[in-house]
Amino acid sequence: MLDKIKGGLFGLAIGDAMGATTEFMNAMEIQIKYGKVTNIIGGGWLNLPLGEVTDDTAMTVAVAKGVIKNKENPISEIGEEFLKWYAANPPDVGNIIRTVLSLYDGNWFAAAAQACQNLGGRCAGNGSLMRCLPIALAYADQNKMEEVTYLHSKMTHDDDEAAEACLIYNRIALRVLNGESLYAAIENEITGTIYEAILKHKPDCPPSGYVVHTMNWVLHWLLRYDSFEDVVIGAVNMGGDSDTIAAIAGG
Repeated sequence: MLDKIKGGLFGLAIGDAMGATTEFMNAMEIQIKYGKVTNIIGGGWLNLPLGEVTDDTAMTVAVAKGVIKNKENPISEIGEEFLKWYAANPPDVGNIIRTVLSLYDGNWFAAAAQACQNLGGRCAGNGSLMRCLPIALAYADQNKMEEVTYLHSKMTHDDDEAAEACLIYNRIALRVLNGESLYAAIENEITGTIYEAILKHKPDCPPSGYVVHTMNWVLHWLLRYDSFEDVVIGAVNMGGDSDTIAAIAGG
């Protein structure tokens, strides 16, 4: 179990570090510049050093630290970790997250609601999905896991699509932790949801930061390939929001 937990966290960080190279490029641009990215090489629009990670991993670590500090009710502690990270002036902060952090005045949910309003309702980003895995790794009780997953999403993303994607992803992760095959776990959790079509069809959307698009591509890569390496390389070379999609799929 400990190896699975470590594997999930390292898998996320590796996907993030690899995908940062190709973020915001398209598949053709990646092919022209790199041929095919198959290793962590750094660079990208952030000009990251070799092996450096982005906000995806940093915020995932923040969630993990918050849960460790207060497993029963970790939202405040998770928020404290977000604020510490933000105060260190990180090179990459998502637009929704930046807006929420700039508005925060003691109530995360109020800040998230105000941010969503300020952004014209465009708050269904993938910023809570990219960081939610530690919650599935920490709680054996599914009801508690789902409660914390939902609240953790709503503290920055006042949108039901973002929360639902986090719940589906963490339910899949919990099934895998408990010994179910990845394919069966995905099939069981997405049947009857907006993601069910991915079982039969390739996504007909761009690999963007909109959480529904991100989740569709994450599921596509997980269903298409059997190995961690192939999943992450596939996501990285698709471009778009590749660091986040590779991180989530890698986790």
